[in-house]
Amino acid sequence: MTEPVAVTDEGAVRTVRINRPEKKNALTVAMYGAMTKALREADLSDAIRCVMFAGAPGAFCAGNDIADFMQAAAGGRWETTAVDFLKALASSRKPLVAAVDGVAIGIGTTMLFHCDHVVAGADAMLSTPFLKLGLIPEAASTLLAPLRLGHARAFSLLVMGRPLSAAEAKEAGLVNSVVEHALVDDVARKAAHDIAALPPRALAVARGLMRGQAGAVVKQIETETAHFGELIKSDEARAAFQAFFARKK
Repeated sequence: MTEPVAVTDEGAVRTVRINRPEKKNALTVAMYGAMTKALREADLSDAIRCVMFAGAPGAFCAGNDIADFMQAAAGGRWETTAVDFLKALASSRKPLVAAVDGVAIGIGTTMLFHCDHVVAGADAMLSTPFLKLGLIPEAASTLLAPLRLGHARAFSLLVMGRPLSAAEAKEAGLVNSVVEHALVDDVARKAAHDIAALPPRALAVARGLMRGQAGAVVKQIETETAHFGELIKSDEARAAFQAFFARKK
């Protein structure tokens, strides 16, 4: 049976591949846990100097599995596993690269604000339809998106749910390069190896200075999580989840 998160090391680069293509790489609780473990192990390893996230052809990540949201809305405990992953992203000691092909929905987009280098396929589409589900954005995107994109564009993406094409995301400063669909992994992998080849101490210092707001980012994740946990049990959210599954039938 194929693991839904495949972790492989090639030299100094660790690749964390989301591998649930039959669900367009929608994330489950177990998948969050596997990715958190991969990040924390990389942080403790002198041999790993860069981590690259990748998905399947046509689907980087379709966001959180709605079935998990539905369970929480019905009164189940809202899992902290996803939050652990977000904090691991925000506090990662190793540079993060993303190879984005196809759809990047919800966390598939917001996690990119924590990545140091993003390569997107020309057909990639980034979207965050949180409010359409009666929820709010996460991953400290309510802090990072306005800083990166400006308020107007961040509001359009995060609140109005209007998607960004790969070209628009590059122009906005969220994506470093846009390449042909078939080249996404290779170009991102080369960037990851280029980063890994840099002097590690100087790299860590420079990156740490550039990401000096780590404490504020973690605090924003915690604040978003508190609101998220309340909203997921709201009538608005339950109605949105039911409508989602009705469309799927």
